[in-house]
Amino acid sequence: MTTPHINASAQKQIPTPGNPLFVLHQVSRIFGSNDQRFVALDDLTFSIPAQSLFVIQGPSGSGKSTLLNVLTGIDRPTSGTITFAGQELRLRSENAFARWRGQHVGIVFQFFQLIPTLTALENVMLALELGNTIPRRQRRDRAMTCLALAQVADLADRLPGKISGGQQQRVAIARALANDPPVIVADEPTGNLDSKTAHLVFDTLANLTTQGKTIIYVTHDTALANRASAGLELLDGRLVRLHGTSEEEA
Repeated sequence: MTTPHINASAQKQIPTPGNPLFVLHQVSRIFGSNDQRFVALDDLTFSIPAQSLFVIQGPSGSGKSTLLNVLTGIDRPTSGTITFAGQELRLRSENAFARWRGQHVGIVFQFFQLIPTLTALENVMLALELGNTIPRRQRRDRAMTCLALAQVADLADRLPGKISGGQQQRVAIARALANDPPVIVADEPTGNLDSKTAHLVFDTLANLTTQGKTIIYVTHDTALANRASAGLELLDGRLVRLHGTSEEEA
């Protein structure tokens, strides 16, 4: 069976594999002020290679979710710069940032967050309607292609409540792929699954790098973390370990 391929139209000007896609320089995120000041991210400098399987690790409260938020533009750093494919992100307006995120980032959540009254196909098509990057007449075919890539095309007409947790997460991956983003961000994508199912779902994510995607994921599972091609570890908002990037090699 031939693996479906997602059109690379959204990946214009994306660096070639191994070259920096995201570059963060002295990025900090501070909440509050004075005696209520909390440093969530503390002077982070690193890059994320294009088409890598990039893991973010660290104990609870180390800044992992905050880092994902500043990478995706859900939050903004207090100081420092973030560039994506050579373009500065922090200077964009809120509307421009939202458009960038819709075109370039797909998000996979721990608890799936599928709409229970919509079928698997309809959940993916809804993402296409919200993204509005593909003509309406092509959306069903695109949705089916995404479901096939996530290996759940046979479940297209099933409601989320009628399929397993692992199958729901695959549908969520298909939804994240809907608008053909070059980056997939996954926050504990297997944390709600048993070990065997977790590894099967992670295989689906990992294989997306062969489709030109960059996968950035958070996990507490050591075995899944060890499969990364690059990554980092945070502690109290600080970078304590970095591997598989040009900074490490330098």
